[in-house]
Amino acid sequence: MKLLPSFLSTCSATICTTTDDVTTTLHQSPPAKHHLFSDTASIISDTTTATSPSLDTSYSYNTSLHSNLSLQTLPSIPSLQKLSPETLNLTVTHRHLTSLKPSPTAHINFLTVNNHLLYAASGNLIHVFDTTSFILIDTFTVNDSSSGTVKSVTFLNGTVFTSHQDTKIRVWKLTEKKRHKQITTLPTLEDRFLRSFFNRNYVNVRRHRRRLWIEHHDAVSGVAMINDLLMCSVSWDKYLKIWRTSNLRCVESIKAHDDAINAVVVANDGTIYTGSADRRIKVWGKPIGENKHSLIATLEKHKSAVNALALNESGSVLFSGACDRSILVWEKEDSANHMVVTGALRGHSKAILCLINVLDLLFSGSADRTVRIWQRGIMGKFCCLAVLDGHKQPVRSLVADIDSDGAASEASESVKRIKVFSGSFEGEIKIWRVEVLKFDSPISTPIRPLLKMR
Repeated sequence: MKLLPSFLSTCSATICTTTDDVTTTLHQSPPAKHHLFSDTASIISDTTTATSPSLDTSYSYNTSLHSNLSLQTLPSIPSLQKLSPETLNLTVTHRHLTSLKPSPTAHINFLTVNNHLLYAASGNLIHVFDTTSFILIDTFTVNDSSSGTVKSVTFLNGTVFTSHQDTKIRVWKLTEKKRHKQITTLPTLEDRFLRSFFNRNYVNVRRHRRRLWIEHHDAVSGVAMINDLLMCSVSWDKYLKIWRTSNLRCVESIKAHDDAINAVVVANDGTIYTGSADRRIKVWGKPIGENKHSLIATLEKHKSAVNALALNESGSVLFSGACDRSILVWEKEDSANHMVVTGALRGHSKAILCLINVLDLLFSGSADRTVRIWQRGIMGKFCCLAVLDGHKQPVRSLVADIDSDGAASEASESVKRIKVFSGSFEGEIKIWRVEVLKFDSPISTPIRPLLKMR
């Protein structure tokens, strides 16, 4: 049997690999004795899938939403996709605008948008495109060829932070000509030098190997801003680190998980959520009157590595995607300030690799090579509005840029227009225009059918 490329481009904390017939989770903690299913059992093959979205131009709601496979996933957690677009008084149209193929061809590891500029991490390069004209603005990379792949990108007031496979975080300045100039590397040389004299600043990372506690010692899988004063980073070394943005010094280092950390997301109130190959999601915050972050809660429902996290705008709902093919929905309890699982969104036939939430729409990208669009309705129930297909390899990253008219329409809550970018392991970025139209007529009033535009 011919093996397809692994989902991640490195092996030390690879989330999943795929073959024609089976998805396998790697680099995880030993499975619990009473797992409800095996990740390696009965997974739909690419060649035997009964219904492909690309062949079904009418888009059948029931067929694409449920499969025998997805129902095997976490059977103790109820499904939330109880609604259809008609019950929500919605129609959705989506159209593939064009594709970008950064050169040289490499896995698209991460996509993000800042001030209508698309940053695409492809191999060890970062390509910057204008999100309106799709013109390439800049391409920048580290001079050191051993830096490895770029894992994540975040921003603060004209400063760009990139995380890399070589355990480092690079800091770049965006010039007036929209060029990027590297200004330093984290930890900074000054920070390492000042701490190197004291034995207490060293920790054991492997047998007979010691590092400064301010340093990551495996790939930095994610970076995110907590606020204007603090940034956090997570790594396959299992650590969460907090950095002060004013002087770029590491101020906290927390052993956060028992296995590689694959995802991090931060709420507006500064609460940090980390997802790991140990199958857990952990919630971190800074108690009132305290100077350090501490563990608030541990969320345990997934049966395999957690790959992706997303929050709604208010931070009251958390979405998590894993190799178990399910998207779990977590909501804050009124009686407690932590999340509880309310149900699962099922439909993807392989691992969930990326999630984004924009204008109350949830987008999910999967190793099954599709992107699904979800809408929340009444009583916390959801509807799968559409399936975007066309990628030839797993969808690794998603990002959205709200059209100017789409932002204006949010106030009227009648039309949502979003430009969505999906990046895959074939090295291609597909650009989609998605429009969701909400009707003011009663639910019982007939509406025009759900359209799928290609």
